[in-house]
Amino acid sequence: MLVDFGMRRAHGAEAGLLAARASYLAGFSGTATVLAGTLFDIPLFGTMAHSFIQSHRDESEAFEHFARSHPNNTVLLIDTYDTEAAAHKVVTLAMKLEAEKINIQGVRLDSGDLAGHAKNVRQILNAGGLPETTIFASGNLDEYKLHALLSAHAPIDGFGIGTALDISIDAPSLDCAYKLQEYAGKPRRKHSEGKATWPGRKQVYRHYGSDGCMTGDTVALEDDDPQPGEPLVQLFMRSGRRLHPSPSLHAIRDQTLTNYIRLPAAMTTLDPAPSYPVTISNTLRAMADQIDSERILHDR
Repeated sequence: MLVDFGMRRAHGAEAGLLAARASYLAGFSGTATVLAGTLFDIPLFGTMAHSFIQSHRDESEAFEHFARSHPNNTVLLIDTYDTEAAAHKVVTLAMKLEAEKINIQGVRLDSGDLAGHAKNVRQILNAGGLPETTIFASGNLDEYKLHALLSAHAPIDGFGIGTALDISIDAPSLDCAYKLQEYAGKPRRKHSEGKATWPGRKQVYRHYGSDGCMTGDTVALEDDDPQPGEPLVQLFMRSGRRLHPSPSLHAIRDQTLTNYIRLPAAMTTLDPAPSYPVTISNTLRAMADQIDSERILHDR
């Protein structure tokens, strides 16, 4: 389970809200941003703060107060002081609350050797009769740390991802630009060194192998003869009017996860993937050559 924990690190409230939406669309289970639940119907998750623990005389008292105030969603943060000692306190509290039918759903680890602590805590919880109590981890996690934890078989059931999700640490700027491809019904093409573009309105056809995974795309002109494969570009507006109602966020998410499953296996790992095959149709190449020839003649 993956949960968006990045609101406090986002570049503004709107960025944090949209990050919650984007992460859910991409497959996260939910978010800690409450407004996203109200606006987008995204499942909400949350635990407790270290400050709540520190505001009490002792840790056990803080755990009990929190459990009684959240009897249906008790997830206790156990690394404020001593992680393993806190896990033993959770076992003791669980036995105390059992008669009142208050169950401790999970514990959260937020610092230190997460894999080592998780293994120790799992043993303590199991020995104390809490095999169903989950372990949730957070603390400056990213995809590489998650990969390391999973490779170490750490008994962690879910992760809260914050800064690395909401902030573009690895790509602080997006290298993209607008380029004109058609004007007044006529194709246009930029042809500078290293920045040449393909002219005209286009359609993209996606190809799949026998296993249902993507094998490559063909880029063709919109009015070209239909190419083999699935056409991807669809018309959504005509004369300034929408042709179809917007799909729900949940429907978009389902389609996103379906598309993810159809990616080539090499594109779903952290290792550099081979280039995805993209073919330019002969008609599109011919149009580009024609535009270049006309430009050369005009310059003369």
